[in-house]
Amino acid sequence: MATLPQYLMQLRHLLAGRRHRAHGAVALVNRRLATGIGAVVLGLAALAFARLGDVAQAAFARLVAAWSYAPLLITPMVFGLVAYATRCWAPEARGSGIPQVIAASRDPAGKGYGPLVSLRTAAAKIGLTLAMLGAGGAVGREGPTVQLSAAIMVACHRLLRVPVTAGVLIAGGAAGVAAAFNTPLAGVAFAIEELASAYEQKVAVLVMVAVMIAGMVSLGIAGDYVYFGTMRQTLALGSVLVVAPVAGIVGGLGGGLFTRIVLAVAAPSRGWLIRAKRRPVLLAILCGVVVAVLGVVTHGATWGTGYEATRHLVEGQGEPLWFGPAKFVSALMATLSGAPGGVFAPSLAVGAGVGNLLTAAFPNDPAGAVVLLGMIAYFVGVVRAPLTAVIIISETTASRGMIIPLFATALIADLVSTMVCKERLYHGLAKPFLQPASPSSGL
Repeated sequence: MATLPQYLMQLRHLLAGRRHRAHGAVALVNRRLATGIGAVVLGLAALAFARLGDVAQAAFARLVAAWSYAPLLITPMVFGLVAYATRCWAPEARGSGIPQVIAASRDPAGKGYGPLVSLRTAAAKIGLTLAMLGAGGAVGREGPTVQLSAAIMVACHRLLRVPVTAGVLIAGGAAGVAAAFNTPLAGVAFAIEELASAYEQKVAVLVMVAVMIAGMVSLGIAGDYVYFGTMRQTLALGSVLVVAPVAGIVGGLGGGLFTRIVLAVAAPSRGWLIRAKRRPVLLAILCGVVVAVLGVVTHGATWGTGYEATRHLVEGQGEPLWFGPAKFVSALMATLSGAPGGVFAPSLAVGAGVGNLLTAAFPNDPAGAVVLLGMIAYFVGVVRAPLTAVIIISETTASRGMIIPLFATALIADLVSTMVCKERLYHGLAKPFLQPASPSSGL
């Protein structure tokens, strides 16, 4: 028979267990609330950023229309000013934004609370990226949206006193991809391939909830639009067996070359590259000069994200054959400048240009379908995420009939790109953020 002290001890354990369960229930509610609120806010922020990006590019187009040689002065000057501002006041905002999220997710207890994914850095990232777009820089908004989204998700969790975990950062970044492209499945795939080093069930649920909510916000406000237009053409099996390997090899080589150059400049080992990196503002100005000259010579074809040109190519309207190589140089210069800005949209534009080149080699096949294969080949060559690439391109072009050719091309391009540059772009660029670094280091 239990004594009074034993009864008191059992009662104490019972009350402690109930308090623990109550605390766990409150923590679960707060975690879900933080994820839901963060996903809504980041969805709205992604849409606002997209709109502001369009406004910035339209303003630049009006400037060029008024004075066609204005970019020769404006573009290098803005490149230099943005590089200087980034180096001095927001070094964590440089480059794409995806490497920062990767670095933070590997050390959520430390870097997850630091400037890599802070609202201050995100605000600087957006402002400086808009400045680049307003000067004709060939940068994308998808990478910056990933960093912005992760920062918003972290802020919501900190506000509700919920611990910031790798899953929080991965969910925020994935939701950013979904909101930027209006492609929920691509957000989930991107989380698996790029952001997460290990795929766990809890992270999967968090990612899917965040992506679903952000996607619903985007869908509710922007509508069910197709990002790059609709492409209903398909390729016969015989054509796939020929075009897919050629596109995969050409695109993989080009994308691998882009990655190799960017990583070589990010961590220079040669004397002249080291000297160039010591003068980041001058390097940015020189990159701006190249971008400006290319833009003037091509009558504006290489300005900005390349969205319109990509859409024209996907819909079979055609662009000059030099568009792909010219856009490659423009996007490379914008990336090497060290200024904030993503590579997603410019890479898709360069890839469409690669596909446009291939249409000359395969004139009897549907041009839009060939363009898609070049598009995915180069994009995979750069980002090395085949599943994400297939989903993004199939969803943004409504080309579900091309799924198998896209997969085949993507796998070939991934293999070829690996032979050119073994290290993946975003993971290589994440290295400087994984350790204390001076503002002038990295891209």
